[in-house]
Amino acid sequence: MTEPPSPPTPPNQPAVPPGYGHLPGPPPPSAYGFPPQGDNPYAQPQPGQQPGQPPQPGQPPSAAQGPYGQQPQPGYGYPQPPTAPLGMPPAGPTPPRGRTQLLVTASVVVTLVLGTGAYFAFAGGDGDGKKPAAAGSSAPVTQPSGSPSVDKGDGKGGNGMSDADLNSGRKPGEGKVLWMKTNATELPGGGGDATGQWVVGDTVVKSLFKSLIGYGVTDGKQKWKLDFPAKVCSTPYQTTTDGKVVVAFMNGESEQASCNQLKMVDLKTGAGGWTKEIPKEGMFDIMVTPSLAITGDTVTASRVGAASAFKVSTGDRLFGSNVPEGCSPGSYAAGQGKVVAVATCADGIEELQGTDPVSGQKSWTYRFPQGWKVSKVYSVNPLVVDVKERDKSLRSIMVIGPDGKQRSQLSGEGQFTPRCDDPIVDRPLQDCWGIVVDAGSDTIVLPTEGVSNELVAFDMGTGKAKWRTPAGDKRVLVPLKAEGGKLYAYNSAADKATGGEVVSVPLGGGKPTTVLHNPSGPAAPLENSFYTPQIAFADGRLFMSSTHITGEGKDEKFLMVFGK
Repeated sequence: MTEPPSPPTPPNQPAVPPGYGHLPGPPPPSAYGFPPQGDNPYAQPQPGQQPGQPPQPGQPPSAAQGPYGQQPQPGYGYPQPPTAPLGMPPAGPTPPRGRTQLLVTASVVVTLVLGTGAYFAFAGGDGDGKKPAAAGSSAPVTQPSGSPSVDKGDGKGGNGMSDADLNSGRKPGEGKVLWMKTNATELPGGGGDATGQWVVGDTVVKSLFKSLIGYGVTDGKQKWKLDFPAKVCSTPYQTTTDGKVVVAFMNGESEQASCNQLKMVDLKTGAGGWTKEIPKEGMFDIMVTPSLAITGDTVTASRVGAASAFKVSTGDRLFGSNVPEGCSPGSYAAGQGKVVAVATCADGIEELQGTDPVSGQKSWTYRFPQGWKVSKVYSVNPLVVDVKERDKSLRSIMVIGPDGKQRSQLSGEGQFTPRCDDPIVDRPLQDCWGIVVDAGSDTIVLPTEGVSNELVAFDMGTGKAKWRTPAGDKRVLVPLKAEGGKLYAYNSAADKATGGEVVSVPLGGGKPTTVLHNPSGPAAPLENSFYTPQIAFADGRLFMSSTHITGEGKDEKFLMVFGK
């Protein structure tokens, strides 16, 4: 077998790109060291394709495909948010910023500072989410459904206030607080993490310290609670089509305990399934907190130096780190029916590999030029990756086709800030939100940086901007999901006395329409004071929950739900 040609030599980089770290227009095809669009000498032919022939056209996305192009699924779930604000401190000078390439700040700060002074980190996209209305459908998404539940909880509201108290100051046309929960779990010093959130049918599920808790979406009454022997330490943002999830928990409570225990849970009923220890994949398998991702009946568990895949339904191991000779194991990214692997080879070149989610077999390989690496994966199908140059802090967002060939690089003016758990560290791959990738319209939507920002939609085929929508004065607009031919986004309040809102924008472009305006009055300061919350908009309801509970106050807010 002949050796592949050497990757193209990157041209000299500009000392400082014009316009404060971004380019005013599209770069030339190889301006940042990448092959021209569509040219990947390392791409492997697909089955049935002869070498040298063009790839077979991929399956066109269905109009009913959800955001990120995934097959419709019932659960809304989100990546693990950080336990500290991502951005500037409340006072003091603005942090220094590195040079950027095209769209993303140079891996330093990911800032979302609301006009109210609160710090938000928004969960974006649907994961492998609930089945949306078909593109162009008039099916309403603001008429909620769901059934009442049997209350098994404490029945408390928020900050000693009833739901009526919370809604006492709302104005005509505003929505209301449907219900609010405060923490009733006894926590150790330092509190407990509450990273997982999923909306599955008529149940919203939150993880908290050593348990998962399911609440009825209509009334907030506790439906079930599943306790673990030690704290839950890692959660995926996707669920299976039938509402199941796999979470990781510690193998003990000592300081030497590892996050290596997996458990399957039915989120609709709270029933616990199989439990399994993640096996070591080799001597370089450092069992730090694994990053979990689900697609179909496969869950991947990636850590430093190794990755494994298991069958969600049974817990059986499907495959481990499967990399070419001379390459070191990397991480898996999974979702929307696909898995991709990232591996670093002995020559220092990083590879991105299309991977079968059942067998682990590789279907194509994309080798990056020397010095470039994958930083984050924003979507697996369509495949959208954030790549960076190791030494010069240059970055770009690339769209790669199903044949492993580059489709485009995004280009346009602005500093764009997807929200990531850890903007400094490149792993885990799938810890970012605040970016929506919609296969049906071939569109990526990103927020620009800072207060009074914009949403910008890009064409995935050309990489060029299609439309822009402003947030408004002293507000921050962050995309949440695409559904029914529309983009849904959360627009923060301009001050502490008013509530935020959910707006929709046609994916083809147009003026934003307010879908839900959260109430003024006593509820507004509570909404605006959430610390790095998770946010989901599902079935006409806005879910906002804490990702870390301090345990210092008896009425510490935990989960707040808004609707009409």
